[in-house]
Amino acid sequence: MTSANATIKAEGVAITQLRKSYGSNEVLKGIDLDVKPGEVVCLIGPSGSGKSTLLRCVNLLEKPNAGKIMVGGFEATDPEVNLDKMRESVGMVFQQFNLFPHLTVMQNCTVAQIKVAKRGKAEAEKIAQENLDRVGLGDFGSRYPDQLSGGQQQRVAIARALSMKPTLMLFDEPTSALDPETVGDVLAIMKKLAADGMTMLVVTHEMAFAKEVADRVVFMDGGVVVEEGVAAEVIGNPQQPRTQDFLRRVLDPTHVDI
Repeated sequence: MTSANATIKAEGVAITQLRKSYGSNEVLKGIDLDVKPGEVVCLIGPSGSGKSTLLRCVNLLEKPNAGKIMVGGFEATDPEVNLDKMRESVGMVFQQFNLFPHLTVMQNCTVAQIKVAKRGKAEAEKIAQENLDRVGLGDFGSRYPDQLSGGQQQRVAIARALSMKPTLMLFDEPTSALDPETVGDVLAIMKKLAADGMTMLVVTHEMAFAKEVADRVVFMDGGVVVEEGVAAEVIGNPQQPRTQDFLRRVLDPTHVDI
């Protein structure tokens, strides 16, 4: 059930034979992946498996070498696509917050609304305030990023992304740079977004979160999808040996192969 303050019109993602190389290093090797409207999909896998690159290709922060990406009604890989318009519907939250240090929290949450979405200042501030309230930082609008903890900065980054009224949210390991005690606050907000019906594609190492919140989990390694399926089944009973090995190491860091 969608909450009263959520105005989400879900849009899906369709990725077909996506390839991305850096010189001779092929990072993505023909990825096929669909995310249905309102679905939460978590990408898991070892470092260097291509998860973050895949995420960044969806909104063309990285330009694919081949393949097709459909985001809602836009073909992201069409050379003629209106990137600004497409990106209005796609929110992204990074590992390192990426807030503007010289702007207040409120200004961070309004600058793209005013410059990209062409909203007036009053409207932008109203929308920003609603989303700061939503992440539990409604009284922090006049503060600067260096006056906030890491967890608070990441919650501001989520509020900033939500203020553009996206239909799709991309999260690139949003808790990896946080102290353990602040991780839960960020994950709680993501859980609420999922409950509100937001379409989400999440790169994460938080297996408990993925198992609880994701509709599907996709395990990547070496630039390919090795295994995908219902979250509880992939994490609780993986079928592929590579997935089994990865999860054994992640879920039991003390395990040593002999």
